[in-house]
Amino acid sequence: MTRVLVVEHEANAGVGLVGERIAAARGEAVIVGPDTGIPIPESAVGYDAVVVLGGTPGPTDDEEAPWLPPVRALIADCLAREVPYLGICLGAQLLAVVAGGTVGPARKGAEIGVTTIMKTDAAADDPLLAHVPSNARALQWHFLEVRTLPPGSRSLAFSSQCENQAFRVGPAAWGLQFHLEALTATAETWASEGDHELRSLGLTAEQVIAPVREQERGLRDTWSRIADRWIALVAGARERASKPAEDAAEAGAPAR
Repeated sequence: MTRVLVVEHEANAGVGLVGERIAAARGEAVIVGPDTGIPIPESAVGYDAVVVLGGTPGPTDDEEAPWLPPVRALIADCLAREVPYLGICLGAQLLAVVAGGTVGPARKGAEIGVTTIMKTDAAADDPLLAHVPSNARALQWHFLEVRTLPPGSRSLAFSSQCENQAFRVGPAAWGLQFHLEALTATAETWASEGDHELRSLGLTAEQVIAPVREQERGLRDTWSRIADRWIALVAGARERASKPAEDAAEAGAPAR
């Protein structure tokens, strides 16, 4: 069974659609984080992949969110050992910071609601995002953005308001600023709890929620396929990692 460690920063920002697809693939999502009461490990040992979800803190707001240092250590471990990683919103910003990029207030202002994602040329052969349709729609909900990508990373997607919607660091770590995991129910919760923020932006909850509700079928279809693709990549990495031990066992040599 594929085991995926999921870091949940806040109970209202769960694994959602990605969790559904992990379950559909008969994998196990192990959820940790401050609201779960389960500590966040600083290593991904024992897991085949890691997902870090979104949340309200910034990636270095350690006083507000004292669980962030172990999350950054966990991400560094994933990068060092090439453990498949998927960072969503805050999870993408954390990946950028750990790998040497910068995060700050969104240059063009907060991006909230359903927007269009456009792929860069580098996405054409990306193992994950090559499969995203052109001009895909996605739910956004962020006030910060990745200002500078980490050295050596690949920019994979952008929107009219955000230059770095998706990027990859190394062979197996993806950061997605948009919320592929979130659908109508999540948007309703965020809009209700963030009503004052929406009003400060000149938006109403219904203006944000209605397009998500109307486009939910397309959102679910597009991002289920990408989640399934990521899970398949995780399974492939797991098989490759186990092969040396299997070969050694068949040859009668001790596995290392």
